[in-house]
Amino acid sequence: MKSIILLFLVLACGQTKPKNTTNAPASKAVSDTAYGYRAASRDGIGKIYLGREIAQVMGHFGADWLERPEREREERTDLLLDILALKPTDTVADIGAGTGYFTFRMAPKVPQGKVLAVDIQPEMLGFIRQSMSQRKVTNVQPVLGTIEDPRLPPNSVDVVLLVDAYHEFSHPREMIQRIATALRPGGRVVLVEYRLEDPNVPIKELHKMSLAQAEKEMQIAGLRRIKLSEELPQQHVMEFGR
Repeated sequence: MKSIILLFLVLACGQTKPKNTTNAPASKAVSDTAYGYRAASRDGIGKIYLGREIAQVMGHFGADWLERPEREREERTDLLLDILALKPTDTVADIGAGTGYFTFRMAPKVPQGKVLAVDIQPEMLGFIRQSMSQRKVTNVQPVLGTIEDPRLPPNSVDVVLLVDAYHEFSHPREMIQRIATALRPGGRVVLVEYRLEDPNVPIKELHKMSLAQAEKEMQIAGLRRIKLSEELPQQHVMEFGR
């Protein structure tokens, strides 16, 4: 049974999603200088950023996988919530929120704050709005971002959470620069990615990220690593600040 679950996990992380035609077009001036291009690998899009091929995106058809019952046991998502150490007044941006798996687990921890559930897929935000109604949650705000912009106002958030999403951003340079601008003084970007350094993590290589690669990419936006947590069984939890 365990091998079947692991196989499903590997396959799920290779899913692609339809193009989102509502997204703003990429800035050619930035793209021409920041990115390289080559023939796409099986799990990538053929776009290269600082030596890393950007991975294909899992679309809303993978919603059931995001909400699978065994996720907490496999990934110890409960430990991640403890590591975040959220304050009751925090404004948290859950970027790549998907179905809201973490959004609705963080919302009770910020009763005087709020969670901004950011996604570029309207279908995912539809799942979140439905859950808001069912759960009667009032401190969650869905936000439709674009492939270049999470649409967070400057100096507006205390914590930005990116769980297994950043490696799929088609415009990581633009996104992380705008995310950095959205941080309040003392704000944190918490990047959660499967460990590329560990060959035993049963995830396709392009859907993993090394600590060294993450640090290199965050530095572009003037962010430095302030904390590293390795308590999770498969993922780095890397915290960055200005």
